[in-house]
Amino acid sequence: MDQTAEIRAFTMQLLPGNVEEYRKRHDEIWPQLSKLLSESGIYDYSIFLDRQSLTLFACMKLAPGHSLASLPDHPVMRQWWEYMAPLMETAPTNEPVTHDLDQVFYMK
Repeated sequence: MDQTAEIRAFTMQLLPGNVEEYRKRHDEIWPQLSKLLSESGIYDYSIFLDRQSLTLFACMKLAPGHSLASLPDHPVMRQWWEYMAPLMETAPTNEPVTHDLDQVFYMK
């Protein structure tokens, strides 16, 4: 594990019938969104899908000295959430409903 990075893991819920579209939209992620995430200190970011429950599991590293606090206010982030909202469980702001996960085991 990168001792200087903060690891964040969380789940989200995909709505039925949207697996392929969710994958397609991420395969075609907007360059401006990738840039925003990188500039915010996010790296080594993966999202996995449990096809039985349609639960999305995300795991990312956050570089030291960075915070995600301003991301919800950024126009590109808001546009992405609006674009993705029809595919997944969201809050009234279109932000995905997330459930943070606690790390209980790590093996190097």
